[in-house]
Amino acid sequence: MMRDTALLRLLQLASPSLPIGAYSYSQGLESAIDDGSVLDAAGARRWIETQLHEVVGRFDAPLQWRLLCAFAERDAPAVAYWRARWLASRDTSELRAETIQMGYSLRQLLAALLEEQPDADPALMAMLDAAELSLPAAYACAAAALQVPPPAALLGALFAWAENQVLVCVKTVPLGQVAGQKMLLALGAAVEDVARQAQGLPDEALSNWAPGFALLSMRHEVQYSRLYRS
Repeated sequence: MMRDTALLRLLQLASPSLPIGAYSYSQGLESAIDDGSVLDAAGARRWIETQLHEVVGRFDAPLQWRLLCAFAERDAPAVAYWRARWLASRDTSELRAETIQMGYSLRQLLAALLEEQPDADPALMAMLDAAELSLPAAYACAAAALQVPPPAALLGALFAWAENQVLVCVKTVPLGQVAGQKMLLALGAAVEDVARQAQGLPDEALSNWAPGFALLSMRHEVQYSRLYRS
C-alpha cells in the first residue's frame, strides 16, 4: 500500500494545475478535430483510446517506466540513455519543443519544492543536468524525490495525459463537462492496461512508429487557426 504522504504527492504531481503548461498542448488532437476525424464524444473516445494503445502504450509509457525505475535506483547511465532516446523519438518540432518546455518548467518547479525538503537527495537533481531536458525525465526525477513508487507514478502520468486529452475535447469539439468526466471515467480500464503492459514490454518491442500521428502533428504547425501549441 502506498503511504498517504506519497499519495498526496502523486496527486499534486499529476494535477492539471501543476504550473508546467500542459494545458496549452493537444499533441495533434486539435488537428484531428480540425480535419473532422473527431466530431463528437464517441469519436473523441476512439481517438484517445487509439492513441493510448498504439502510441503511448507502445513507446511513451514504457520509456516513462524505465526512467521512473532509473531515477528510483539512482542509475545515472540509464537515465542518460532513456532521456536521449525519448528526445530522439519526437517526430516533429512541436512535439520536441513541448517535451523540452515542460521538462524545463517541471525541473524549475521541483528545485523550488525541494527547498522545503531537508532530506532531498542531491544526486537526483544532478542527474537532470542537461541542455535539453524532457518532461518524462523531469517527472521521473520528481517522483523519486517525492518518494512516489514507480508503479503509482506511471499511473499518474498516464492519467494526466488522458485528462489533458479529454480537456482538449471538452474545449474544442466541444463537449460538455459531464460528457468529459464520463469519458475520463471510461478510459480508466485502458489506462490500467497500458500501465501494466508498459512495465513488462521488453526493449526490443518498443516502437514509436505512428506515421498518421506524426503527419497530424506536422499539419498543426501550419494550421491556420489554433488554440494549442501542438
